[in-house]
Amino acid sequence: MKDRAHSAGHPASYLPYVLLSLVLAVVFSIRIRLLAVPLERDEGEFAYIGQLLLKGIAPYSHAYTMKLPGPGGAYALFMAAFGQTPAGIHLGLLIVNGICIYLLYLLAKRLFDGKAALYSCAGYALLSLSSSVNGLFAHATHFVVLFTLAGFLALFSALERERRSLLLVSGLFFGVAVTMKQHALPLALYALLYFQLRAAAGPDSGKSRLAGGFLLALGTLVPYALILLWMAASGNFQQFWLWTVQYAGEYASGSTLKQGLANFVDSFGIILRAQWPLWLLAGFGCVALAMRKRGCSDRVFVFGFLLFSLLSICPGMYFRGHYFVLLLPAVALLIGSGTRSAELMLSAPNFAPWAACCALLPLVLAISYGFFQEKDCFFILTPTQVSRATYGANPFAEAPRIAGYLKGHTSPTDRIAVFGSEPEIYFYADRLSATGHIYMYGLMENQPFAERMQAQMIGDIEAARPKYIVTVNVSSSWLVQKSSLRSVLYWGERYLTESYDPVGIIDIIDADTTRYLWDDQAAGYTPISQNFVTVFKRKNP
Repeated sequence: MKDRAHSAGHPASYLPYVLLSLVLAVVFSIRIRLLAVPLERDEGEFAYIGQLLLKGIAPYSHAYTMKLPGPGGAYALFMAAFGQTPAGIHLGLLIVNGICIYLLYLLAKRLFDGKAALYSCAGYALLSLSSSVNGLFAHATHFVVLFTLAGFLALFSALERERRSLLLVSGLFFGVAVTMKQHALPLALYALLYFQLRAAAGPDSGKSRLAGGFLLALGTLVPYALILLWMAASGNFQQFWLWTVQYAGEYASGSTLKQGLANFVDSFGIILRAQWPLWLLAGFGCVALAMRKRGCSDRVFVFGFLLFSLLSICPGMYFRGHYFVLLLPAVALLIGSGTRSAELMLSAPNFAPWAACCALLPLVLAISYGFFQEKDCFFILTPTQVSRATYGANPFAEAPRIAGYLKGHTSPTDRIAVFGSEPEIYFYADRLSATGHIYMYGLMENQPFAERMQAQMIGDIEAARPKYIVTVNVSSSWLVQKSSLRSVLYWGERYLTESYDPVGIIDIIDADTTRYLWDDQAAGYTPISQNFVTVFKRKNP
């Protein structure tokens, strides 16, 4: 029986559309206002790799990373379309986020109904924007969400239409998701598991299920196989394998269970404080879904999706804020489920037509709280202030000006080097790195490849003799540990003293004050802050 509160033409029936429209208008206006927020470290890496790709330079030649080339490829597309600027990159993120919201709508509508889908989208739009998950920054997790949602939708279509070709398409989406970030692998495995569960419950023979599973798995493997061929053809296979398999394996096993639990509690605590009403509403949705079959066409999928989304943030047990973006689609589905369940309960015949609208009140209040809780970031702070508020003394706001000096004092063929984990400087300067080591973290970690990596970096820089070297005296750019091998640090001090002169000092005094001193002004200056960047020029060109 159709509930009266949502009968066609009743004013109450338009409220979900109004709510989502308002949320999307505010969310996208915030993203547009902050398009120019300076690139942070991961973004700088992807932007530099994307810049190299646009020049025809293959990955793992001038930039070593344990990440697969997917994000660099996405950034290359953004920059080709919108320009090689932070605003161009973040405009690409805005588009990706909008597509994710639409795909989530299609998935939620398939699982629940149109109203629940609207509520899910409203929740996801705000949660994926939150500074607690670094939502304003174009992390790879946003791209994983895009391709995994597309993969699940293709999988559902394949099952409903009994078209095996769509299984291959679904697998391709999941394969691309893995190239964006290896954390997508649990979701790809879940797709294969879910297909087998659905196929086993149907009339298909075991042979047919095996063939379908093969197509799904084949599609998932194809993007990675193409990357292997690309790396072999480019001559960079050895570096690719070292960084994405050997080192990545060491990195993923770097945390103990106790450390992992502590990391989870710290990160999730930050996320919960920022948007706890929406998470509470998702919890209610989870309970309501467990207790009631009404309103959901496939509870098994939803709970499996939640479980494997949770598993996708677990590799390495670092639980960084932006990892939780992978969990947000499942959480958003539960937000839609909870709100819609309450609405259905209140739309019984013995309730007044407007009674069901009361079910929207918790979602409205939760969203309002979320915007208010992060009002400074969303509505008040400038893009530069947002970067500083989010990442502290990291020199992300200073990087464009540093790079501008380097670009103005070098030719396109000159090499530069950065002693620190600031690949965004290479991107802004549009200059090749003298070494593929664009991060210092791997060199400072207690892992079996550290000595080899340090020796390689030293050899690269001595051979390239870069015209300028930038040193970053910010602890988070190095993460030196007590057990760290320090050969590269001792060598760096000696090498700079013998062969380079300081020509720039960038003194990050506090959140609002940075002092830039160049050329003669830098001579003899002693930084006031413990966080500063120094630019050195080679004595003998």
